[in-house]
Amino acid sequence: MYSFIFSIFVLVFGYFIYGKYISKVFGVDNKRSTPVTLHPDGVDFVRLPVWKVFLIQFLNIAGLGPIFGAIMGIQYGPAAFLWIALGTIFAGGVHDFFSGAISLRKDGKSFPEIVGEELGMTVKQVMRCFSVVLLIMVGAVFVINPAQLLDLLTNSNPDAWFLSTEFWILIIFVYYILATLLPVDKIIGNLYPVFGFTLLFMAVGVLVAMIGSSISDIPEFTSGLHNRYPNPEENKIFPLMFVSIACGAISGFHATQSPMMARCLCNEKYLRPVFYGSMVAEGIVALIWAAAAIAFFHGNFGDLSAYLAEVKSAAPLVNEISITWLGAFGGALAIIGVVAAPITSGDTALRSARLIIADIFKIKQSTIVRRLLVSVPIFIITYIVMKIDYTVLWRYFGWSNQTLAVFMLWTICAYLARQKKNYFIAMIPAIFMTMVSVSYIVYAPEGFSFDNRLAEIIAQKLNDISITQIDYYISLVIAAIVTTVITFTFFKKKQKRNIND
Repeated sequence: MYSFIFSIFVLVFGYFIYGKYISKVFGVDNKRSTPVTLHPDGVDFVRLPVWKVFLIQFLNIAGLGPIFGAIMGIQYGPAAFLWIALGTIFAGGVHDFFSGAISLRKDGKSFPEIVGEELGMTVKQVMRCFSVVLLIMVGAVFVINPAQLLDLLTNSNPDAWFLSTEFWILIIFVYYILATLLPVDKIIGNLYPVFGFTLLFMAVGVLVAMIGSSISDIPEFTSGLHNRYPNPEENKIFPLMFVSIACGAISGFHATQSPMMARCLCNEKYLRPVFYGSMVAEGIVALIWAAAAIAFFHGNFGDLSAYLAEVKSAAPLVNEISITWLGAFGGALAIIGVVAAPITSGDTALRSARLIIADIFKIKQSTIVRRLLVSVPIFIITYIVMKIDYTVLWRYFGWSNQTLAVFMLWTICAYLARQKKNYFIAMIPAIFMTMVSVSYIVYAPEGFSFDNRLAEIIAQKLNDISITQIDYYISLVIAAIVTTVITFTFFKKKQKRNIND
């Protein structure tokens, strides 16, 4: 209980103390013109009230990650609380603040263009492809799970198509199309406050219910930070926990969303509450759901893991916690809140994909015909990707998401170094997340480790030595080497730039 409460306080105080510090490092200028004041277009550059900008940003980034990811991540033990709290303050908050702030200063440019200006043309081209693929993957992933939850909530006849998972997939996808094409203040600007209320009700309701019944079952740091996951040798805390709990601590997906809201912000003084603040709010949501998951099983990690292994998804547990603790009405609202979170990430993911592609080919988005020209291929590809097994999509989303965060953090380093400001606030999390992402990609089965067929081929070349996965410690050595090379390259380029200046 005390460890959970301590983590909440860390997040709150972190917003006021560290959030204020990074705002000072950036150099917020209240008198500086913003993109929406310079060239409003009525579609993407639309001036919105700051409370709406905050809710949109919060809901954009608060997809399945801070709920489902936190539930899966708490299986690693109380260490998950520390990662959510410290990761949010020192990594995710910095990442989200600067991805919005730099975009604001660069006329609302999208993520790949920002990265390219700081890290070079080659990286820009890679990030253009990588980010669009990730956003399409997000759009596909965030259709399936909310559809399943809506099926659980509304469908009493499992044999009927009406109100089934397939029915809700169709409804959500049609909504995605409209949200991608229409001006940002029409659907997104009007519906998000409603979704925001339900999501906040869900978080506060679950927290109150947990305080009233099961908060004493939440494990403490004093019980040890060792791994509580089943088969801990196969489920290492580092790097697996840091990828499982992504959106609740740091997520590269957020960097693709921030420019969209940077185009709607009328004053730089709102950068901290909108971008850093929404990340802190997401961290609090993640803490609540991580605590709720283990408290629901009275602190028994074995029971939690056994349940999740049986149902194969966190969705049934979210449903069961909500109904048990909040009753039928409260549970229904809570489920709607959980449904709204991924839907409001999926629609803006596809919208961001449209903006990125439009930036690449310099296609103005003022007319519906031009928006359709960019969007129709996105919709077709997203529909095809939806046919891929959900578990496969989620696994590859996990590591690609954190890899995107790595590129954004190094971009922030380069930007701050060029401005002759304290770049270590981004470099420390950049080094850490580089280690996480590279070791995960090399080690985890869903990374780039050998699948069975490739293992068979390589084994034949190596005299039938069986190879199924790269050794854990070798993956750490590879990650350390890659991280060292990247860090050395950064300092070398920084030194060269200083000489040229």
